[in-house]
Amino acid sequence: MVPEPAPRAPGFEAEVCRWVLDDATQLQSLRASLLESITPASVPAGHALDETAESMLVVATELASNALKHGLPPTIVVLRRAGPDYLIDVVDHDPAAGLDDTRQNRPTGGGLGLVLARALALEVGWYTTTTTKHVWARFNAPD
Repeated sequence: MVPEPAPRAPGFEAEVCRWVLDDATQLQSLRASLLESITPASVPAGHALDETAESMLVVATELASNALKHGLPPTIVVLRRAGPDYLIDVVDHDPAAGLDDTRQNRPTGGGLGLVLARALALEVGWYTTTTTKHVWARFNAPD
């Protein structure tokens, strides 16, 4: 069952970074750039990711992949910050299309973006504007 649209989590107006994606070949670049944006400069190169950073990368990739596959281009991924929390906001340009998380039991796999987001994020929601659909996930900042 898909929840009704919920407004963006409050207090997340501060934009840290934005990525515009036209196709799935850009997902690897999104992950690398997102990791750079959320990893403190004091962490040495090659250091293992903490659980929150890994969760953020998985959720951003899954939600962006869903938007690329099921929404209208371009897909926009926005990283926002409020205090100790981050918000990943994934935007597509098909506000009429709702969310479908019933694909989780398909034998062909796939369709797990929302399921993973709910399992890994502190909070997940979505809302529409007249021209866009936003799916967001909230996380505490990685250590």
